Amino acid sequence: MSDAARESIKLDELLKGIDLEYLTPSVDTSNIRVTTREVHRPGFQLTGYFESFPYQRILIIGKVEYNYIQLMDKARRTWIFEKMFSYDVPAIIFCRGNRPDEEILKIAEKNNVPVYLTQEETSPFMGVLITELGEVFAPFMTVHGVLVDCYGEGLLIMGESGIGKSEAALELIRRGHRLVADDVVEIRRVNEWTLVGTAPEVTQYFLEVRGIGMIDVKMLFGVESIKPKQNIDIVIKLEEWEKGADYDRIGLDEKYINFLGLDVVCQELPIRPGRNLAVICEVAAINHRQKKMGYNAAQELYRRVEENMLRKQQERLENS
Repeated sequence: MSDAARESIKLDELLKGIDLEYLTPSVDTSNIRVTTREVHRPGFQLTGYFESFPYQRILIIGKVEYNYIQLMDKARRTWIFEKMFSYDVPAIIFCRGNRPDEEILKIAEKNNVPVYLTQEETSPFMGVLITELGEVFAPFMTVHGVLVDCYGEGLLIMGESGIGKSEAALELIRRGHRLVADDVVEIRRVNEWTLVGTAPEVTQYFLEVRGIGMIDVKMLFGVESIKPKQNIDIVIKLEEWEKGADYDRIGLDEKYINFLGLDVVCQELPIRPGRNLAVICEVAAINHRQKKMGYNAAQELYRRVEENMLRKQQERLENS
């Protein structure tokens, strides 16, 4: 395992999947980098107050800010944007199709500040952008394993090299589940309760099968067999079967593994000939979902055993 943290991202890379119209073509964005996960709606700055101005953030102009700008006289508007764009602002985005006037665009181009326009409403657009930034700047680590979307549950299969992780994943893919990452899984903590797993760009959708080599899952099984990212819900740790070892047969006490400060349910699965790993993984995923919905089979069995013991004890008391 290894830990890391991303310090910045190229603006072009961040915005490439978002539908935006670029309004300042003379500004070269290739070297502009975003260094923070927050965005900013410049309210106080539009009034001329620039103390504690978080200029490192992408600026968002919504309907309220746009209407306020339209009320300014030309001299005031020019001074405000000359001052605002004198800072090293990474970008400014106008929402709801509210196009800035040519004067603002000229000031932006003079100061090398890129300006974008979106037709989206402000709050939903900010939600999308904040989510993207949250994933980019989230603490992340890499682990050795295979991540599969199994019935909507993120199943991270771990274990020693050569124990059968990729073979189990291959069978799951053949059974209609989706591959996220093989061999190296990048895990990001996107908020206080969610871990998201992805594959490195170089190895995305490739699967290593010993004896065959690398296979392209997307090309062999189609786009329905892959997924770019997935929340990590449960870990299956494969280990060699050890005769005489004490393995959990009921499942009352759950074990956990910690990634980036968050505990994830971890189930140890001993490997021996004849065990169908794919089916067991499917059952583990379904059982985990069932527990999240409030039903625990082990606890239900324990309750029945207790009730049966109490009933028999009561019968003995009545017959004595």
